[in-house]
Amino acid sequence: MYRNILIPTDGSAVAAKAVEHGLSLAKFVGAKVTALIVEAPFNVYDVPASKTRQMSEAFAQHVEHIKLHATKVLNNIADAAKAAGVAIEMVQLEHEYPYEAIISTAKDKGCDIIVMASHGRSGISAVLLGSVTNKVLTHSKIPVLVCH
Repeated sequence: MYRNILIPTDGSAVAAKAVEHGLSLAKFVGAKVTALIVEAPFNVYDVPASKTRQMSEAFAQHVEHIKLHATKVLNNIADAAKAAGVAIEMVQLEHEYPYEAIISTAKDKGCDIIVMASHGRSGISAVLLGSVTNKVLTHSKIPVLVCH
């Protein structure tokens, strides 16, 4: 049924549940997994005006931070996949809109389904901020399995 399952994650505890579920599904159906982490690109407006002379240092710190975070998160998934006997490909991207990166990765990698978490925003924050999961559900052309 499924040959390649995309599991996007941000490394959170909620996302870890979706990783576990996605790996279990992959093992059960004999699919491979594509694990994805999408990091925010460097934003010059996050650097205080008093430190604009140190812009290149701030950029280097950002690059190092996202590299370390992504490596930690993806290595944890790789270890879990290895323990489950599931083949895995790991992808790290920088993108301003994570939902677009998730959908394009699913298409580029030939994924059959996306297994992801929902952080469960509700009320005004859901209306104002939306959610990555909701945007993926709205725009994806392939099935999306949402784990809570």
